Order: sequence, then structure tokens, then C-alpha cells
Amino acid sequence: MATVELRFSAQPEHVRTARLVAAAVARRAGVEEAVLDEVRLAVGEACSRAVGLHRSNGLTAPVRVVLTEEEKSFSIEVGDDVPGPAGGSSVPGIAAALAPDTEGEDEMGLAVISGLVDDVSVTTGEGGGTIRMSWPVSGGADLP
Repeated sequence: MATVELRFSAQPEHVRTARLVAAAVARRAGVEEAVLDEVRLAVGEACSRAVGLHRSNGLTAPVRVVLTEEEKSFSIEVGDDVPGPAGGSSVPGIAAALAPDTEGEDEMGLAVISGLVDDVSVTTGEGGGTIRMSWPVSGGADLP
């Protein structure tokens, strides 16, 4: 299992870099070329959401992106440090976008991500939130 971790300051101009890194690592992991645009868009939405949450809550902590290549899947986790409800919650898929505690752009971003990624989950807790997305990989993951 190979892992790449990226941390960047919560500035909108860094979202593009996260998208490019995610697409490059996904390609190397064996994600199909036809799906790479979806990976880029989903990571862009998730990172933009995290940047917006950090900025609106006055946080200076970096946004976290963890890209993990496993035998049959490639996953990306985008994490923020904005505290959620005590005890945490986990809402998979499109239900996350429709949860009553989401609002405005946050709701729209989650809906877009849910439309792009079949396997997505959103978790929140006192330590922050995470959007986890994953895609299947093909057998050709041993590129130079």
C-alpha cells in the first residue's frame, strides 16, 4: 500500500496543485484514463470546501489530502480541522449533501462530489471532517 500525503495552507490557489497531484497519483495507481477528470473535479470540490471551511472559521491549520493506492482501489481523503458535532457522525454518499446541518456552498460541493464519485463518505467530529472517495484500479499500475 503506497501513500502520498499533501498538506497545504487554506488558500484557494493551492487547490489546483492538489488536483494535479491527485490526478498524477491516480494515473500511477492504475485508475482508468476516462475517470481521471472525475478524480480531478472531485478533489477540487473537496479541497475547495475544506479551504472555505478553514477560512470562514479563521483556522490557519493546513488542509490535508491523503492519497492511498491499494491492491484493487485508489482512495483520497480530504480533511479539514473544523469541529463538527460532538460524538461525530458518518453519512455516506448523497445523503451527506442532504443532511440538515449542511448549508449553502457546503451542500452544493457535497452534492457535486456525490455525483462524481460512487464510493464516497463524509465524516465529521470534534477534530474536524473528512471526505473519503475511492475508485477501482486496473491491472496496469506498474508504470515508470
